[in-house]
Order: sequence, then C-alpha cells, then structure tokens
Amino acid sequence: MAEFMELEGQDGVRMAWNVIPGTKQEASNCVVPVSAVYTPIKPFPNMPVLPYAPLRCRNCRSVLNPFSIVDFAAKIWICPFCFQRNHFPPHYASISDENLPAELFPQYTTIEYQSPGEASSIPPVFMFVVDTSIIEEEMAFLKSALSQAIGLLPDNSLVGLITFGTLVHVHELGFNTIPKTYVFKGSKDVSKEQLLEQMNFFLIKPKPPTGVIAGARDGLSSESIARFLLPASDCEFALNSILEELQKDPWPTPVDQRASRCTGTALSIAASLLGACVPGSGARILAFIGGPSTEGPGAIVSKNLSEPIRSHKDLDKDSAPHYHKAVKFYEALAKQLVHQGHVLDLFACALDQVGVAELKVAVERTGGLVVLAESFGHSVFKDSLRRVFRPEDKDLGLSSNGIFEINCSKDIKVQGILGPCASLEKKGPLCSDTIVGQGSTSAWKMCGLDQATSLCLIFEIVKKEIPDATLQSSNNQFYFQFLTYYQHRTGEMRLRVTSLSRRWVAGPGSIQDLIAGFDQEAAAVVMARLVSFKMEIEAEFDPIRWLDKALIHMCSRFGDYQKDSPSSFSLSPRFSIFPQFMFHLRRSQFVQVFNNSPDETAYFRMILNRENVANSVVMIQPSLISYSFQSAPEPALLDVAAIAADRILLLDSYFTIVIFHGSTIAQWRKAGYHNQPEHQAFAQLLQAPRDDADAIIKERFPVPRLVICDQHGSQARFLLAKLNPSSTYNSDSHHPGGDIIFTDDVSFEVFLDHLQRLAVQ
Repeated sequence: MAEFMELEGQDGVRMAWNVIPGTKQEASNCVVPVSAVYTPIKPFPNMPVLPYAPLRCRNCRSVLNPFSIVDFAAKIWICPFCFQRNHFPPHYASISDENLPAELFPQYTTIEYQSPGEASSIPPVFMFVVDTSIIEEEMAFLKSALSQAIGLLPDNSLVGLITFGTLVHVHELGFNTIPKTYVFKGSKDVSKEQLLEQMNFFLIKPKPPTGVIAGARDGLSSESIARFLLPASDCEFALNSILEELQKDPWPTPVDQRASRCTGTALSIAASLLGACVPGSGARILAFIGGPSTEGPGAIVSKNLSEPIRSHKDLDKDSAPHYHKAVKFYEALAKQLVHQGHVLDLFACALDQVGVAELKVAVERTGGLVVLAESFGHSVFKDSLRRVFRPEDKDLGLSSNGIFEINCSKDIKVQGILGPCASLEKKGPLCSDTIVGQGSTSAWKMCGLDQATSLCLIFEIVKKEIPDATLQSSNNQFYFQFLTYYQHRTGEMRLRVTSLSRRWVAGPGSIQDLIAGFDQEAAAVVMARLVSFKMEIEAEFDPIRWLDKALIHMCSRFGDYQKDSPSSFSLSPRFSIFPQFMFHLRRSQFVQVFNNSPDETAYFRMILNRENVANSVVMIQPSLISYSFQSAPEPALLDVAAIAADRILLLDSYFTIVIFHGSTIAQWRKAGYHNQPEHQAFAQLLQAPRDDADAIIKERFPVPRLVICDQHGSQARFLLAKLNPSSTYNSDSHHPGGDIIFTDDVSFEVFLDHLQRLAVQ
C-alpha cells in the first residue's frame, strides 16, 4: 500500500484502479468502478500558495498544470484535456525551460491560488438552535457545554440564538435592557416574508416594493440584522444570562404522551433568518436536539406513546407514516440552505431516536458535522463540541462556501459523487447518463468542508473498443483535474487545483497491469459507500448477495487457478486482503441494520461518506492490538483466537474504542496489584493501552466512545461482535483461556472456502 499512501500524501487522492481499464467492457469486467476518493482541502506542509489568478484554457476552462505541453518559443501551451492551443499572457513573457512558473513544476500536481483582494467581509456566523423539551438533568449538561462553547468563539464571529420546544423562541440579543424574544407556533411552517414582517424588519426602512430582501446590500438595514446576530465579544454577557435563565419547556406533558418538540419549524426559521440576514456567507446552524420531533413539519412520530418510533422494519414495509413527509420537508430545507450557502450541524443526544435518518439529507448536502451521543453529559458530545471551536485540540480546519469542479479526458464521464455535497446541475459532455449519488453535473456546491472531508467520485469509461493503431501510440494516459474554490478560514478565497494522470490498458495481457495498480483499501471503501447508497435508494436490494457476487466475479477474473480445482486458487498480494475486507463489510454496521436504529445507521453512513480511506477502512475492518508481558504491543488478528486470559486487547472500530482485559489480568487489577511498588511492570501494562487509546481519541472527530471491559463481562460484547467467529459454541476446537462466540455466523475460513469453490467454476 505504501506507494498509494505516497500518492495520497502528494495529492490527497486514492483510486481503486491506478492503472485504468481502457474500454467500457474491460471496466465493467473489473466490477469495482473506476473511482477516486479525494480530500479537497487536505493540508500539505510544502504545497505552494500562489498570489495570482490561475491561467485557464479558453475552451474547457481547465487550469494550466504540469501535464500541459508548452512551446517556449511560441509562448503557447496545449491543454491536455481538450488539446486547445492557448497563448501565454504578457506577464509570462520570461517563461523558458530554466525559468518555469510553479504550476508547471512536475512535483506540484496540487497547488493553491490565493486571489488578492478577495477576502469576504462577513465574519463567520453561528446560529445556535437549542432544544428545551428535555429533562432538567440534560438541560444542565447542555447549558454548561454551550456556555463553554460560547467562551471559545472567535471574537469577530456573529452569534444568534433560537430555543424551541412546543413553541419557537427567537432571541433578540441586541436588545440588552431586558431579554426579548419573538415567539412562533411550532405546528405551523413560517415563510421568510412572514418571518421578516413579524420580526419588525421593516420598521426603520420600509419594505422595498420589488426585489429580493436579503442582507444589507439588498435593502435590509444593518440595524435590524444586528438585533439577532451580534459579534461574540459584544453579546457574550447577554448570551450567558439567557442561558442561565433557560428553563426546560414549561408546557405540561400528559403521562401517555411524548413531549411536544417542533424541530422542523425551528430549523426552518433559523434557515430563513440567516437567508435574510447573511446570504452567501459561511454561516452554520448548530442544532442541539434531545429527542424525537413530534410537532409541525418534519415530525417523525406522533405525541401518543402508543405509537412506536419507526424501526428499520417499518421503513422496509413502508409503514412509517411520517417518514416520507419528513424527508420531503428536509429535502426542501437542504435546497434552501445550499442556495444560501449555509451549513447545518447536528448534535443529537438522546437515548431514543431524534430523527437523524430524516435530517440526514440536510446535513449531508450542506457538508455539516454530525455527532450522536446518549446524553449531553457524555464525553462524546462535550469533547466533540469543544473541538469545533478549539483548533489547538484538533484543528478541523472548517472552511465554507466551496464549489468543487472536475475536468477529465474525453473518454471518461462522471456518474456522480457519494459524499457531503450538492449538485449544481452543471450539465455538459462530462456527465454520464448513469447517475450515482449527486450526479448529472460536473460542479458541486460544498457549503461546509473541513480538512478531513473526502468525496468519492465514480467514473465511467466510454471508449467502446481500442483500434490496433492506438495500441502502439504513446498517448495512453487519462487526465483528471479537480478544482476546489473555497473560503479559507482566514476569510480569503482560495482555489485548490489537483491534476492527475493515470495510464490506461486494454486488450489481452492487460490483467497483470490492472492487478499491479489495484488499491484494495480504496476499493473496499468505494464498495462500502456504494452498498450503503444502494441500500437507501433501491427497494428490494439485497446487499449481501450484491457484495458476494461482486467478490466472486473479481476473484474469478483476477485469481490464479485451474478450472474446477478450489485448492489451486491463489490471489496476488495486491488482492489478498480484499476478500477479508468484504467479509467484515458484510458483517459491519453499514450492511447489518439489525440491532441498530434507523438513526444510528444513518449516522454511521454519514461518517463513512465523509471520511478518508484510512479512517473508513478502520470502520469496515477494525484494528486490534494485543498487550502482554511476553512481548511488546503488536497487531493481532481480528479473531476470537486473539483473546487470552493474560492479555489486554485494544480494539479501534472508529466509533468505539474498547480496552478489553483478559480474565487473569482483570482479577489482578481487582486485587489492586498495580498499586503495589513491586508490581510496577503490571501497572505499566495496564497503562499502555490507555495511553494509546488517548492518542487515537485526540485525532478523531466525532470523539469515539471509550469502553473499558473485562472478559466475560457484560460490556465484552463490544469486542466480541467485531471478531471473526472462528471458535463458536458448535465448533470443535477451543483455546484454553480463550473465548467462544455464540453465533450462527460463518467464520472467515468457511467464507473463504465457499469463495474459492465458486470462483473457480
């Protein structure tokens, strides 16, 4: 994998196929689509930032790059995408072989342009939308977390506050003599015009007879905007005093009913208010939700406790009465937010579901962050919230207002993107007729993006067949260019350009080249995103069957074997871990929805859809490290055989980190041996996994849940569920001091046997 990691370290790109099948037929035989996982604003320490505007091709608008052919004498460059000849402008007059501009250096395939004088005048905007229909204890946790967050806000950022329960309260922070709020009915959707009218936006300046009303430029007086959005330094006192006095929703809830909570109306009002005051700026709505929405548009369940909250079964059988209506409402909200350039971040903290499955579309299309925890007092929530505002803990590098565009050689088309973005519907010759995710466009809006945000691009090869003459020709390269135009957190606009070239092969003898360029980690991640996407949009889709068929096809195409002889089957090292990834993907939380609520499944998939390859691989196949007196910490096989009485195991499954003590270790710990000076080594053994877990937690967002458990304890299930069940209650061999798993799942060995049998047919 080292060479693929190196490419990622240079350009932030991992491709499933680094040597590309050259024709449509070859590509479909390869099963895993030609695809790339790209992290648009991944930080690179030595990437040049150029202080001038980029040079673009007059025909296809691609940017001058190291793959352009340059004629120094005639001062002309030829675009590698459309072969257009372009003249260099006068300020490139001194260009020569010895005197190249940075964008033509072969090592600078990724480069950034910083346009002078284009900094945005609007500071970052944070609109807090806070649920008050929660119990007193949760209220206290939430208030303390919010006042901490408000203390960490940048001084120049603008802040607004909306609280909601049965009614929606919009707080006027600029009115500092007494607290003043505007109240809206939770069961009714409020249009932007009604909102402005009722909140007295036209007292100072009358409403203009025509034109849009949005922002100070468009006819809203800045005084009326400043009533609801104030710089953090001016309103910290007002905000904290409102938070101190904030009570749980005062409306009584009958015993047989759920609390009334109008999440949809509150978010809709927040979006309309930001759309009126600061359109086109990098504003974020931070929604803190502590229970299911039961009132108004976007409700996920009725108030009657006799009606259960929808489960996966209900969604499959189409018997969730509120689901489609709520999704439709949030799709409209997503469209409005994308149009305004604003982000929705979701902090959902409740033991029950809050409606993440319905809200998913609005969070994902705007590139928002999502955190799911059991309580507002849980470290998963508190530490994650702190990281949003404290760059020294973990710099998320939150940026906004991104537009992502793509250019590629004419034999390639784009089917779409799986990831946090929204289509800008820029149709053209690059768009494929097959749509995957956000498709039929070559430009996407990314309202919010950070240093880890990763997009999965799915391509289609359109060449039908290769004429003999071109096989000998030297031009067997495909070119790709990714352009990301975004607002850096310093406020200035930047353009990141990544240009790539990959060799294509076709015809007999190309299989060895394809194998050499196969990145099994990237391929597993692409398959995981694809299977999650298909499970959501295709009725009657059978994910296990689809994954198995794909794997059997790949093994029979790329494996080495004699027909009908399973024992002769072998895979090249480039492919050898791929079946293992597929085995764990079939058992993962992305495919197995049993035991998870629709909210949890939506949450896992949202994180999978925005993370880079290395992190996504840990979600598919967790890593396991073993600690013992006999040896230094070492990676262990993800198998029940790894459990031993005298070992400590550290499991990292991305969302949860488990420290698992074998039974002997647990007994010694309970006896307090680690506190005795002569058992120093034991104390160090106990501490080592804690230190490693802390290091992992420091690097993650959202912060993972830490589970510390003992063999045979109730929490040991967090580890056992992820292990390969090689010894179960009905198998013959058991390891002394080890463990068995009570499951009817097949083990990896059985899975591999079946795979070999089917592949060689």
